[in-house]
Parts: sequence; C-alpha cells; structure tokens
Amino acid sequence: MNDFTQAFQLATMLIGRFDPELRNIIALSLGVSLMASGLAFIIGSPLGLALAICRFPGRQALIVTANALLGLPPVVVGLAVYLLLSRSGPLGSLGILFTPTAMVIAQATLGIPIVVALVHRMTLDLWATYGDALLVDGASRVRAAASLMNIGREGLIVAFLAAFGRAIAEVGAIIIVGGNIRGYTRTMTTAIALETSKGELSFALALGIILIVLSMTVSTLSHVFGRALRH
Repeated sequence: MNDFTQAFQLATMLIGRFDPELRNIIALSLGVSLMASGLAFIIGSPLGLALAICRFPGRQALIVTANALLGLPPVVVGLAVYLLLSRSGPLGSLGILFTPTAMVIAQATLGIPIVVALVHRMTLDLWATYGDALLVDGASRVRAAASLMNIGREGLIVAFLAAFGRAIAEVGAIIIVGGNIRGYTRTMTTAIALETSKGELSFALALGIILIVLSMTVSTLSHVFGRALRH
C-alpha cells in the first residue's frame, strides 16, 4: 500500500511538472494516433458509405467481413505489417520498419474496419430515411451520398473518435513494428509496458493516468455526438 501511495505521489509530481520525457512520449502517441485515425477515416468512410447505399454482388460478404475484422488481434496485424515492411518483404525497400510511419500503418489497419462498420450502420439508417427524397429531388447518387454525409456528420465524428480510441490504446501491433525506441517510437502504451517491467511504477502510473483521461475524454465526446445524431 505504501509503495502504491509513493508511486502515485511521484506520478502526480511528474504530471505536475510536465516531465520532458513524459511530454515527448505523449506528443508522439497523440501524433501517431491522430495520423492513423485520419488515414483510417479517409479510407474507411467511403467504403462504409458505399456498402450502405450501393447494391452489388458480394456486398453482404464485405459487410460480414468488415464486422468480423472488428475483433482482429493487434499482434496479428503487427506481424502482417512487419512481414510487409521487413527487409525481405514486398515493401522492405521503403525502409520504414521501426519508424513512426510503420506504427501509423499498423494502427490505421486496426482502425479501418471500425470506421467501415460504424459509417455503414449510420448511413444505412439515414439512407432508408432520406435516400428516396434525395434521389427524387434530382440529385445524382454521388451528390446524394455527399448530402447524406453532411446529414450524418455527428456519426462520422463518432467513427473517427472510435478509431482514435483504438489507436491510442494499442500496444501489441505498434511494439512489433515500432520497436519501442526511446525518443523515436516509444508511445504511452509501450512505455507503460517497459517501465512496469523495469519496476519504474511512478513513470508508468503517470502515463496510465494520462491515458485514462484521454480515453474518458474520447468516450465522453463519442457519447455527446452519438446523442446529437439520434436527435
């Protein structure tokens, strides 16, 4: 109990003085996670929208696949990205393994199915409500889709926040492709794992507190925008 109290006191001191190493780790985590979430959103939202408003052979199989990939194990994604980017892999010539770019790719791969599934569910309901009216008014299907995205913009924000929440809390995939290099690829989650194994509980606890605050903030924003979408 005394160890925990002491670790908690040291953790609050680290947070209070905004320790430089703590600050760098948080900045890298936020930067990588925001880039990965943005990439997942750019790729996933048009796919989710297309699955909702278009009818084509194999559509149901793609919907089932997107939902099945929500439970994709992060370590498997990390292994797949590692094999792609390793020296002998098909993308090994890019030389981006053990860099923040590789971490963005791994996190985005985990976020894309989340964005596809959430955007599909949201726009499917909106298309059932507004689709016929938009097409009757003479809008092309592309323009109707753009109007639908505008109507459901709160749902798009929720999809982005869900991808960000997955990315910021991820550890299995990024430690494989990032390598947990101090000052270069060390994020909050990988630093927590490392510092805990070293017995540096105060530093790990400081990062854990900040990570929980970030996760609660994302959850609160998702709830707020989700309520706005339903009303």
